[in-house]
Amino acid sequence: MTENTCDIAVVGAGAVGLSAALAFARDGYKTVLIGGLDVGRDGRTVALLNGSVRLLEALGVWPAVASVAAPLETMRIIDDTGSLFRPPPASFRAGEIGLDAFGWNIENVALVEKLAEAARTSESLTLVPEFATGFATGEAGAVLTLADGTAVRAGLVIAADGRNSRLRQIAGIGTQTWSYPQSAVTVILAHDREHRDTSTEFHTRHGPFTLVPLPGRRSSLVWVTSKEDAERLSNLDDAALALAIERQAQSHLGTMRIDGPRGLVPMSGLSVNRYRSQNLALVGEAAHVFPPIGAQGLNLGFRDVASLRDAVVDGGDEGHAPGSDETLTRYQRGRDLDVRLRTAAVDGLNRTLLTGMIPTDFLRGAGLLALSHIGPLRRIVMREGVLPRVGVPRLMQGTSPA
Repeated sequence: MTENTCDIAVVGAGAVGLSAALAFARDGYKTVLIGGLDVGRDGRTVALLNGSVRLLEALGVWPAVASVAAPLETMRIIDDTGSLFRPPPASFRAGEIGLDAFGWNIENVALVEKLAEAARTSESLTLVPEFATGFATGEAGAVLTLADGTAVRAGLVIAADGRNSRLRQIAGIGTQTWSYPQSAVTVILAHDREHRDTSTEFHTRHGPFTLVPLPGRRSSLVWVTSKEDAERLSNLDDAALALAIERQAQSHLGTMRIDGPRGLVPMSGLSVNRYRSQNLALVGEAAHVFPPIGAQGLNLGFRDVASLRDAVVDGGDEGHAPGSDETLTRYQRGRDLDVRLRTAAVDGLNRTLLTGMIPTDFLRGAGLLALSHIGPLRRIVMREGVLPRVGVPRLMQGTSPA
């Protein structure tokens, strides 16, 4: 069997896996990225928050990404639940916390393409377009078996192979999963009116209906609704679907047209019992799955990458190998609280919209009203949402990561 040896092997060539491979190659680790780089358009986008932008800047890919992304300068929330305690629309502007934008919205496929272009030109990174079929550990590190019969030996294996992670299963890491009585319709839209770099989120009784800017007079939609209604919407022709979206959006962007592929995403979540095993670290959806609410999923995956990078570098400074227990315990400690808090926040928001109970409606409405009218509170919440002050990995701090 042919065997390649490296410091770090990353399994999974999505956005999180690519960023992990680029980060470690950038720091001089001999890195192998295992997985195919092809990705299809599925109507899904991601809003890259401030920390993710800083990570991409550190990796040298942000200028290319920014060229096909749109800034989110304003976030507007409209309560469309029909509640007795419905507050007036609330707007939050990035300039209030000293930012040009809360984040930047980009199609998933475009982000992966830009990261893949950088990976192909990285001198310290080897690309292996194969699937990993086996994983074993020993005193000499970990060995990955690939579909073509070759093997890769690495001091640390990073599992970025998605929610159905093969490596996580082989390592015996337990998971908890849950689902909601909802699905999300995703699609790219063109419209007559300017979006003015404003993301608009309608809180409906079945979930959020969110329009997020893309370059030009285009936006992406995530429409969370009941499973039955989502299925019905996904079966409409383009003209009928566009009209349904325009009506739900209260025509605030004018006439709508379908301008890209559609997606239908079941609303579910996943968490893991631990983020590491011997010589193995989980990142991205191998470690946590979020419903498409609040732009947390991929941004949290990027935080995984930046946190793991810090743990490996700091462990190395203390004489520990990348896949050592000391290094991976440091990574586990850094991710546990962050992921739990974000999971609870997204789950709580979604469930408050579904409950329909008067006390819950009152509390949600009062909270949004307070954020609208109490400036210091609003700014604190906005900063924590896009620019946390505690536990931020160095590659996301916007300063020299060395």
